[in-house]
Amino acid sequence: MRLRTLPTATALAVLFSSAALTAVPAHADSSRPVAVQDTDDMVVDGVHQRVFLADRSAGQVLVTDYTGRTVATLTGLPQVRDLDLSPDSGTLYAAVQGADRIVAYDTATLTRTAEYPTGDKTEPSRVAYADGKLWFGYGDQWDSGLGVVDPTTETPTVTLDLAAGHDFAGPPKLYADPDNPGTLLALDAGISSGPIIVYDISTGTPAIRVTANKGGFYRDAALTPDGQNVVVAGPGIRALTEYRLSDLAEVRTFPVPSEPETVDVAPDGTVAATVLDTDNTGDTYIFGSDPTRPANVRNLTSSWMPWGGHSTSWTADGTKLLVMTGAEMYIVDEPRKYAPTLTVTAPYTATRAKPLTVKGSLKSALPLPSGTPLQVTRTDLDSPNGKSLGTKTLGANGAFSFADTPPAGAQVTYRVTYAGDATHAPASGSAVVQVSRALPALSLNNNGKVYSYGADVKFTAHLGTTYKNRKVEIWADPAGDDKPEKLVKSGTVNSSGNLSATLDLRRDTKVIARFRGDARYGSRAVVVNVGTKVKVSTAVSGHYKTKSTWGHTYHFFRKTKNPVFTTTMTAYPGRKQGLEFQIYYNGVWYDGGSEYFPLSGSGVSKVTLTGPHETGWRMRVRSKYVDDISGDTVNSTTYGAWKYFTFTK
Repeated sequence: MRLRTLPTATALAVLFSSAALTAVPAHADSSRPVAVQDTDDMVVDGVHQRVFLADRSAGQVLVTDYTGRTVATLTGLPQVRDLDLSPDSGTLYAAVQGADRIVAYDTATLTRTAEYPTGDKTEPSRVAYADGKLWFGYGDQWDSGLGVVDPTTETPTVTLDLAAGHDFAGPPKLYADPDNPGTLLALDAGISSGPIIVYDISTGTPAIRVTANKGGFYRDAALTPDGQNVVVAGPGIRALTEYRLSDLAEVRTFPVPSEPETVDVAPDGTVAATVLDTDNTGDTYIFGSDPTRPANVRNLTSSWMPWGGHSTSWTADGTKLLVMTGAEMYIVDEPRKYAPTLTVTAPYTATRAKPLTVKGSLKSALPLPSGTPLQVTRTDLDSPNGKSLGTKTLGANGAFSFADTPPAGAQVTYRVTYAGDATHAPASGSAVVQVSRALPALSLNNNGKVYSYGADVKFTAHLGTTYKNRKVEIWADPAGDDKPEKLVKSGTVNSSGNLSATLDLRRDTKVIARFRGDARYGSRAVVVNVGTKVKVSTAVSGHYKTKSTWGHTYHFFRKTKNPVFTTTMTAYPGRKQGLEFQIYYNGVWYDGGSEYFPLSGSGVSKVTLTGPHETGWRMRVRSKYVDDISGDTVNSTTYGAWKYFTFTK
């Protein structure tokens, strides 16, 4: 029996309001990316537990297992379109449109065993194995027809033009089942007036047994397990219909809200179909044998479902449904169970130790009765692994509501779970509430102070009342992009609420005290900024003597000698030192000018004061670092000591 694959969807409904909420898929469906560009056909080999995907664009057949994991790739199949299995699943047949042939593979070894040329420019695009022969649809538009290959003869023979008088508008879609021998079903799908045709092939030459126009534009079809009926997807935007092959009378219609794309029938008669789903409300529909029951709907993907190929199949035992949505294979593990959607809502914010109300709903196409049990778990800082709040029950119309008083603040998650039953898959949902916490007192000393370069400074953080957490962190963030923030100390405060750390200051530094919070008190951080001066000194050379006079030590120079002032300053890329001069006159020091000079990589700058030099004047010089003006901003403004000098004859 021919088995195919269609995408199965996961029912997922999300309701937005002022509450924080999530709705989680109910069932254990899974998906896996597969290496296909598109899927023209899909067949399932139940004997070897494999799935064959015809990828026309890539010119290959991808072979996977039931989880979508790649097993092999059958290449060299240009424009491969349609696939079918022999009744014993021993041989895979592929209609290779771009090579004018049908190719056979051993399904156990995945080796090519035969090729059957169908004739130059026949372009076979459909194939069905029936009564020991390979029937194929070929051609393009009105130049299309029905042909057959007899692989049992010593030299396989090909016969064309077997449509028994019907003029196909395109290559017919073909279906057959060994449980109904002598019967071949053909769909003239390319035109609105195209009929469904049942051929009698018992003599080897097709004869039309019955034909009926059901609206054309048939998207896909699948035979029932006994081969006596067919379920057809299309025509129209809501047509999914079962017909009896003996007279093509309508047996049953399956209500779908939009254009059906693919269909497959399980061994027990369960029908699965995908729809285009442009509104993203549900793309996979499953119908059991009881027509009074509603469809079981899943929404596997938010994108439109693929069209133009058969991409939905049941596994051979009918327990799982496989659906291709583009390059993703979905595996629906319990397709016959209705997939409810559990939605949970709660206030976005709440006050700790005050009651709040959690509401929600558990919806299913097959409604659940009042009294259905739900399990509730609350997860918070006090119960990070979750605390059971017991069993709540479903009320009227699938709604539920319960009150709770959160003992802990911060993020509190309420998770509601439905265990499922014989006809419903499990479901769960959760809502997150931001519960208030008190703000603790936290302080840090030394803000705004400026220290000498290399000073060891003690910083003390003080933490006020908290619940359980008494741990504080002290971080340091030195100025400059090359010095990232780092943790200096982390620990529990002492009985006075204090934690101290000593920093060796070499740059302006932002110091941060952090408390990470607990179940009743929120996190908090305080920041202090302290300045750090540079290390700077100035040496004088070229003088002939020094002497303590006029209240300072003076350097004496001959008027013919140029003084050299060597500044040593804490180095930093691009840093300059400012050299400032003053001259003494009538008891007052007057500005004599200043200039900035670059420092070497080791922080040294040598400046020569050239002549002519006048004698008798008292002068002084000092080096300085001025924040920003000296070329960077990593230290605080620093002035070096004055150096005094004068010139003599």
